Amino acid sequence: MDLGLAGARAIVSGASRGIGLACARTLAAEGASVALVARSADDLATAAASVDGTTLTAVADTTDDAAVRAMVARVVGEWGGVDVLVNAAARPAGGGPIPPLTELSDDAVTSEFDTKVMGYLRTARAVAPSMIAQGAGHIVNISGLNARRTGSIAGTIRNVAVAALTANLADELGPHGVRATCVHPGMTETERIPQLLADQAAARGVSEDEVRSGLAASTSLKRLITAEEVADVVTFLASPRSVAVNGDSIGAGGGQPGVVHY
Repeated sequence: MDLGLAGARAIVSGASRGIGLACARTLAAEGASVALVARSADDLATAAASVDGTTLTAVADTTDDAAVRAMVARVVGEWGGVDVLVNAAARPAGGGPIPPLTELSDDAVTSEFDTKVMGYLRTARAVAPSMIAQGAGHIVNISGLNARRTGSIAGTIRNVAVAALTANLADELGPHGVRATCVHPGMTETERIPQLLADQAAARGVSEDEVRSGLAASTSLKRLITAEEVADVVTFLASPRSVAVNGDSIGAGGGQPGVVHY
């Protein structure tokens, strides 16, 4: 199936590693020009070298509105517009122990919200004028399956908020031909997994294989989904082929046993 992305101009935030980088590679493989955005110039240079296609790199911290606007202005100035925005700039879930309520600080929640929710809002707000002017565009927000379960107050709040942001974007921008969708990955096979396995194995006094088996058991497929498999879903949603999907949140974690989402 031709996804119709040849010649599209895409921005991917959080593109120096993980799901963001996988999305940049997959979009480029479909013929899109991709602007890779992250906070580190060195990491971006390394990431861009692994993307086969037309790219540019832009250093921007999505917690800084001026930096976001400058980044988008640069892309629009060089390429004439933006067709696709993939928001993936956020700290991955599962990076450390989850504090109990009595030890949860305000900053632990507000920093997550500022980076993931407000960061996504800032980039969407910055690209909206270009997409509205051309009468087409698609925004894909990478959220997470913590939106559908308890266990991390900060994680649940930020991911539910991303889904709510997405639906609001879809309603407001839809009449202008601009769509928005949300993707909920679960625990995903990225470059951070080996260290996570080692840390959890050491903390629990078990083998890394046991830790991996436990993580895999939380999915219906009984294995972890890879960053590339999540990127395939994102790329389809970013394409004109997915026009029937708008404002919705799509799970991309290999299935959650024992639950029904409708």
